[in-house]
Amino acid sequence: MAINYSEKIPNNVDLSSNQTLKRALEHWQPEFLKWWSEMGPENSKNMDVYLRTAISVETNGWAHFDYVKMQDYRWGIFLAPMDAGRKIGFGAHKGEEPWQEVPGEYRSALRRIIVTQGDTEPASVEQQRHLGLTCPSLYDLRNIYQVNIEEGRHLWAMVYLLHAHFGRDGREEGEALLERRSGDADNPRILTAFNEKTPDWLSYFMFTFNTDRDGKYQLAALTESAFDPLARTCKFMLTEEAHHMFVGESGISRIVQRTCEVMNQHKTDDVARLRSLGVIDLPTLQRYLNFHFSVTSDLYGSEISSNAASSYTNGLKGRFEETKIADDHTLEGSEYAYLDIVDDKVVEKRAQAITALNERLRDDWTVDVQSGIGRWNRVPEKAGIPFKFTLPHKGFNRKIGLFAGHHVSPDGHLLSEAEWTHKHNNWLPSAEDRLFIHSLMGRVIEPGKFANWIAPPARGINSQPVDFEYVRFN
Repeated sequence: MAINYSEKIPNNVDLSSNQTLKRALEHWQPEFLKWWSEMGPENSKNMDVYLRTAISVETNGWAHFDYVKMQDYRWGIFLAPMDAGRKIGFGAHKGEEPWQEVPGEYRSALRRIIVTQGDTEPASVEQQRHLGLTCPSLYDLRNIYQVNIEEGRHLWAMVYLLHAHFGRDGREEGEALLERRSGDADNPRILTAFNEKTPDWLSYFMFTFNTDRDGKYQLAALTESAFDPLARTCKFMLTEEAHHMFVGESGISRIVQRTCEVMNQHKTDDVARLRSLGVIDLPTLQRYLNFHFSVTSDLYGSEISSNAASSYTNGLKGRFEETKIADDHTLEGSEYAYLDIVDDKVVEKRAQAITALNERLRDDWTVDVQSGIGRWNRVPEKAGIPFKFTLPHKGFNRKIGLFAGHHVSPDGHLLSEAEWTHKHNNWLPSAEDRLFIHSLMGRVIEPGKFANWIAPPARGINSQPVDFEYVRFN
């Protein structure tokens, strides 16, 4: 399925055959470009960036790499190919034909799902708006611009669904997606994690490692949807999302590598000494991991949720890799374990599996995060440094769900308010930590050069050398 770039809005959905829809999206397009100009990457307008652009939605050969001016990038609407043999795989409609239009009884719920997903895309661009001004290398600058560009395209993906299938309500929701602002006191983004500041590159790498990984699991659950256009849209979005997670995981790994090099070179693990040498000590990295893991964990919502159960039963949102799960895909009589607090103790309980779908998806994500951390841990291990990154307990620093209002240590012990106040700076980034990280954020833009606190990547992008001129300034 090739993508038609001859049209004003590149697409593979035959937009020209629906003039009403085409006009509506062309009316939205300048508002999007205005938003991008105001809230997209700062001072990037005239840069030539070595970007990948989707030229098809096939599994292989879908991406083309070349220099593109940031202001000239062509966002579009791309759906994965239709699966002619596909049937609804779960819930009350299991075995039926997927829907090509929105059933009236599910209109409100589906719109809410699409709007919530769509809202995260511009939010992350807004959170990362200033980071190009403190990039640690041209390689990293190019990568953040690639992520930003694709988050913008993912916004287009959701807005297309709103315009194509929800009439005036959808058009109004599309406009509102450009009106909310990350962190705005009066009109914030829908989800809390997308109103947090991303003030430095360590926070950015942690965000792309943890929160973009949440994106992977949310999108994967939506690829199972009985609403076929949503499933196909999210399937192609997943193809692009993989790079975002790579940026985060490899970014942190390179920071760990550089720190371990300096630790061995100077034969020290003293935090003050390492900071004076201009690298990020490993305990500080652990605190940032604790924070971003816990904030992202809240994105899955309450452990027990009637809304999640309804979405599953009605066929709107499945589980991660639904078709690979060996059960009846209706969850009648099935149970799932979750944690709760009873008599000041963290205990395991069991609930109907259909009401614990948020917890199951959070658990799937956690396993994936743990695998990434395992790959980080190979770096100090190889360097002969006895340090291991660990995930905090799932109740740690939670603001949503059964652990909200409670204080849980990273190792899972329930704490009093006084204990938490006394100890939490050992587990979460302190003001001093953030000031130190901020002090490292200079700008390095000479090809092949990298900031002192991060190691070069093992290889460049699209078989280019590491010292390739990934961004040209005009």
